[in-house]
Amino acid sequence: MNIVADLILAGALVAVWLTAGLLADSLPSARSAPALRRRAGLITMLIAAGATVFVAIGIVTALLPGQSAAPAAALVPAVPALIVLTAGLRRMAQVRRGAGAFATAPQTPVPPALRAAAAHPLILVPLQVTGLAALLSLPIAGGVVKVPGADLAGIGITVVGVAVLAIGVRAGLRHSKLSVQALAPIGRNRPRVPVNSR
Repeated sequence: MNIVADLILAGALVAVWLTAGLLADSLPSARSAPALRRRAGLITMLIAAGATVFVAIGIVTALLPGQSAAPAAALVPAVPALIVLTAGLRRMAQVRRGAGAFATAPQTPVPPALRAAAAHPLILVPLQVTGLAALLSLPIAGGVVKVPGADLAGIGITVVGVAVLAIGVRAGLRHSKLSVQALAPIGRNRPRVPVNSR
């Protein structure tokens, strides 16, 4: 077993995906549109780095002699990472393009609709769940938890499941609140249609 190599690979997964999840949480609170664009670009680069680490795990474990627990550990965050790569990355690109429209005005505050788009649950939830799942992969890579039939793995999966539910509810409420703020000016400025009185 190459425990040191497995822990290095799993640690790289944790570092990249946890950082991306934490940055995604601060995405809607950017002070200006260019700052939002920079954060979205940085998160996109971290997602690409996270996908590269998944590929590197397969290559490195194939080249090293002996058995490795890194591929089994990488399976834990692979499912939410797949959602990030399919749905979240597309929404992140939309946010980046939307913020890029204000590139010529660096002091422009973030429009409410763009802030609501940055807080969309399909951006935040899969990134943070991938970071949590990557944390769960560390004891698997270290050989502390054996994947098939381990009681500790069941407890870990239950804790992550509760955390996923909490993250999902929080992200949904946050997106709802920002969506209402984006639509509020439309409701206030709606022109009144005069009623013909006879």
